[in-house]
Amino acid sequence: MKRSVYLETTVIGYIAMRASRDLRVAANQLSTREWWDVHRPNCDVFVSQFVIDECYQGDPKAADERRIYLRNIPVLDANTEVEKLAEVISDVLQIPGKARIDSFHIAVAAVHGIQFLLTWNCKHIANPEHRPKIERACRDLGMEPPLICTPFDLLEN
Repeated sequence: MKRSVYLETTVIGYIAMRASRDLRVAANQLSTREWWDVHRPNCDVFVSQFVIDECYQGDPKAADERRIYLRNIPVLDANTEVEKLAEVISDVLQIPGKARIDSFHIAVAAVHGIQFLLTWNCKHIANPEHRPKIERACRDLGMEPPLICTPFDLLEN
């Protein structure tokens, strides 16, 4: 059985961007591309309209490059359950208004029963201090939280 994986916007961004001169970013890009090329075919991969909307923002040429990677990836819907869970997560994590979309990524993955949420957003999503709060919020509403990780985390598995 394939793993189910929700791709948060930063994963698509890292795949599509030009090679960085920053060593940490370059390493993240390499591990993201390796996951995409080697491990993605063994997964059922999903995005949401939130990912699509974020990928279409910014420089038009860069947005076109990001769109290439979104082709043929199923889009999970946002419903009232997603909205409710996102609101709870935003409140519990005290996510500022401009970053509230981060709580929607988590909520979409949880509501749809996705096993893994792949992201490079370590401020609000893949933050180890937030994990217990996210898990509690999901479980309090009767949902199993996704395992939040980076592409690097899934390379060895």
